[in-house]
Order: sequence, then C-alpha cells, then structure tokens
Amino acid sequence: MFLADCHNHTQCSADCEESLLRVVEQAARVGLSMVCTTDHLDLLGRSGKVLDHWDWQPCVEQLERARALCPEGLELCMGIEINVPHLFPERARQLLSQVELDLVVGSAHNLQKDGMDFCEWIYPDESRCYEALDDYFDSLLAMSGMEEVDVLAHIPYTLRYMNDRDGNRVTLDSYYGRIEVILSNLITRGAGMELNTNRGRSVDDYRPILERYRRLGGEIVTLGSDAHVAQDIGRGIPEGVQLLRELGFRYYTVYRRRKPEFIPL
Repeated sequence: MFLADCHNHTQCSADCEESLLRVVEQAARVGLSMVCTTDHLDLLGRSGKVLDHWDWQPCVEQLERARALCPEGLELCMGIEINVPHLFPERARQLLSQVELDLVVGSAHNLQKDGMDFCEWIYPDESRCYEALDDYFDSLLAMSGMEEVDVLAHIPYTLRYMNDRDGNRVTLDSYYGRIEVILSNLITRGAGMELNTNRGRSVDDYRPILERYRRLGGEIVTLGSDAHVAQDIGRGIPEGVQLLRELGFRYYTVYRRRKPEFIPL
C-alpha cells in the first residue's frame, strides 16, 4: 500500500538536528512511498518574541540534495508547518508566496494571551489546563478559516504537555462543540485535518475527532508522524490507516502542489 508521512522535521526546524538524507533513508527502510517535509516556519519564538527573519534557501537546498540521492520508489515533497499564521496574516501570505510548496500545515504552538509556547507553560492543575485550552481553540478557530492553510495540524496537541508530561487527566469533552465548528470551517473551504501520530503514541486520541469529522462530511485527512529524528519517521502511519478504515473513511490524503490527492484505503 502507498504510505505517506506528511508531517516531519529536519535540521531546518529550530527544534531538530536531523538531516533530510537520513530521513529519506529511514523512510525507504520502513516502506514509505512518500515523505513530505514540514519544517517549522515559526512567526513567534518559544518565549513569545516575534521572529521577523525567515530564509527558504536551506529548505530548498536540502530538498534538492536529498532528491538527487532519494531511494528508488520514494517520493519526496516539500511542505511547511506554519505556526500562528492567524496572528500575522499578511506576513504569512507573503512568506508562503515565495516558494512552490506541496503542503501548508497550520499549527498553534503559542498562546495568544502571552505569546509563550505551550511547551513552556507548566500545568499543575486542570484550571491551568483549561485556561490554555480556551486560548488554543480560539487560535484553531481563527486558523480554520484561513485560505493559506491546507491542513490543520494535530488538534489534540496541547495534551502532550498537560497530560503526558505534567500528569493531568484533562479531556477535550467540553470542547467538542468548538471542534465541530472548526471542522465545519475546514470542510466548507475544502481544507483538511491531520491525524498526527506523535511518533506512534497518539493515534487513538483522534478517534472522537475523526468520528465527528466524518459525520460532518469531512474527507480530507493527512497522516504524519511528527518525527524529529529519522528513527521515528513513519511511526504510527499504518495504525492511522487502520483507524481511518475502522471509522469508515475510504481514503486518506496527500498533497502535491497544494492540491489534495486521495489514496484508497
């Protein structure tokens, strides 16, 4: 089966030191058919500082080098994960127009409230968690209407820090009404959502979200491991495919030149 990992990172991301050559070698080793890199285009830093410099050249150059050495049978595409584009819409549009991309994944890593990265916050109790979640879903709602965003990334993202790292047991139960509005916005404008496996750790977290998405008529779902080291590339992708099958989806989605293409399940 054609398996694609459409969310992963290389040394062109500030939080990653991995080379794209090692990524594609591992991708071929584990049987992937496509890798779409989505390095971080951060408009805010972890402390909330506005980042006003971005250079596409390292991304483009490493892609060209890796394509020249790419193993046979593996397709290599270039996407980007743009962080908080709704806070800087004009700058986001200007940056995204500078190169030819296959996929733009939109994410919210920083709070609107103080600009801090969610990973920099500490979550000692549920009150702190819900304060952050309110802010987070406001960001996703704003982003869901942006034409610049092809796919909305990792909807349960903040739970990585609240529950997995800080030991809370927060659920998204009180947010599913807002999530449905976000999903409906994506569906209305022909955009999609991502099943982000978080290196194979979080596949089933998407079950209730995908159930609602399908009920609302959603069809565009990309799969990504969020790998930051080569050994994690592709992790959880087969399990994500299986979950989509269980929920009645007929295909998952890859992007080429910002256009969705459907891979039968």
